[in-house]
Amino acid sequence: MRKIFVFPAIVALIASLSFLAYWGFNKTKAETAKGTIAVESTKDADSLAPVQLGGKWGYIDKAGKFAINPQFDEALSFMDGLASVKLGDEWGYIDKAGKFVINPQFDEASFFADGLAVVQLGGKWGYIDKAGKFAVNPQFDEALYFMDGLDPVKLSGKWGYIDKGGQFAVNPQFDEEGYFMHGLAPVKLGDKWGYIDKAGRFAINPQFDDTVYFMDGLAPVKLGDKWGYIDKASKFAVNPQFDEALDFMDELALAKLGGKWGYIDKAGKFVIYPQFDEAYAFQGGLARVRLGDKWGYIDKAGRYEINPQFEDAAPFISEITPAKLGGKWGYIDKAGKFVINPQFDAASTLYHGLAIAMIQGKFGYIDLTGKYVINPQFENARPYFDGIAFSNAKGNRVTGYLNFPSDAAGHEPWIIVW
Repeated sequence: MRKIFVFPAIVALIASLSFLAYWGFNKTKAETAKGTIAVESTKDADSLAPVQLGGKWGYIDKAGKFAINPQFDEALSFMDGLASVKLGDEWGYIDKAGKFVINPQFDEASFFADGLAVVQLGGKWGYIDKAGKFAVNPQFDEALYFMDGLDPVKLSGKWGYIDKGGQFAVNPQFDEEGYFMHGLAPVKLGDKWGYIDKAGRFAINPQFDDTVYFMDGLAPVKLGDKWGYIDKASKFAVNPQFDEALDFMDELALAKLGGKWGYIDKAGKFVIYPQFDEAYAFQGGLARVRLGDKWGYIDKAGRYEINPQFEDAAPFISEITPAKLGGKWGYIDKAGKFVINPQFDAASTLYHGLAIAMIQGKFGYIDLTGKYVINPQFENARPYFDGIAFSNAKGNRVTGYLNFPSDAAGHEPWIIVW
């Protein structure tokens, strides 16, 4: 199933010192392995950014001055007011003064979300509160995050679902699992996938060779070697016919036929015929598509708003976005014009008016004009935020970018490309 990462994989991803492994757009050239991390953050004047200098991690303020000196072997962004940091071989949690609120003691430690963090101790996973006390004792072989009130956990080789008290709402019995979304979770029993409700009853019996989540009332499912779409009554709304198929977003879904990608409506008809070698969901009114080895952007009528010309490109999650030309990254507007000329070796999407850009192997922070407001000097850098939510999607082809939309509270998504 194309699902959210099993948590140990998230920890391995985030804990890595490698720039390629951590940053928000985890991009591979493999056609069947693409994923996105999205983090939602509040616009906070006292936000700090983790940076690496001299092999150690610390945190800088908006002026680029160290608020917490480099001293950690790994440091993640602040989430819910705390940040997980690694000292030696153990993880703990600090506040924005750099003081340990929870002393280093864990084999692995994640961020806090809804007052709980998933940690590993002695090879087992459990959940701690902000005082560092175990709300759910370490006992699981794998553990994810709570979504829709329940969390998938693995015990003795089988997956089940616990509530926030650590009690099993659905006993371990499944070979693979997905999160609950819209009241249903995809699960695998034996070699077939179905969907359960929160009582653990099969709402849709195991019968499919692969599944994806329900979005816009329909879910892509694989029967034999073809994909179609079912409704929540388990009836095919679109019969199996596609080589690959992704979730519906804004009434359109990506579907692959004859080796090419196009966009279908809920009747299963191609509204944009299959023609692209690679394609992504619409974001900001445009979808980025690859034709041959060049990337461009189309509108919902399938017309090119920006002709294929870039070696690579990011989605429009703001009015300008990174695009790669001549081996360097710059920033284009929705007319396809470079507003910041290609010059960077890596570039992030804008985050509250700032972006991270790498030049000559060093990272700094640029403004909307492309000017460095914090000079490139760091071995690694991450965005300013005190995040409040986290999501991660992985799949054989990602439907789009699992980002939280901007809103009046100042929440923004953030992605890095290289």
